[in-house]
Amino acid sequence: MLKVEELTYNYISKFCDFEKDLVLTNHFHSDWEADILVINEEGFSHELEIKFSKGDFKNDFKKKYQNHQTKEKFLKHDKISCGDYPCNQFSFLLPQGMIEHKNIPPHCGIIEFYHNPDSWVTTFTEVRKPTKVHDDSFWKFFDKDLMLKIMARNLYFKKLEVKGRFEELILPPQFVLKK
Repeated sequence: MLKVEELTYNYISKFCDFEKDLVLTNHFHSDWEADILVINEEGFSHELEIKFSKGDFKNDFKKKYQNHQTKEKFLKHDKISCGDYPCNQFSFLLPQGMIEHKNIPPHCGIIEFYHNPDSWVTTFTEVRKPTKVHDDSFWKFFDKDLMLKIMARNLYFKKLEVKGRFEELILPPQFVLKK
């Protein structure tokens, strides 16, 4: 069975331009995690949510967001569809035929994939383009410099994790993020 990491690798390798796009996987923003987040040079952003099962798909519509200032609560897709969301576009990346297209909100793009386990080839079909929910740059909502610093720190931590070097540190790393 195809793993989410393999699907992510196949998708971003085929559709993302690493010379021009900032491509993040499992990136936490707006009170939930984006499986794939692509931000182009102009700050235009597209979030892709990977779903492998109908149950996982249905749960995406139960995710809630709470405005930190007003304490008002929203469902994730209500927030996305009204444009009160940092990403310009949102799409689902799903196995071919898993969900009837009429059951996917009109603001969402639909990208279906088929993985052939014999040849280990994965093909992608864009069934529906996502609606552009607003024209604002991603960087209007997030501090670009701070985000890049956090990414660099996280990359360093991952490097230590992979090398198994955390236990070699005498003092735990102390990073304070300033807004």
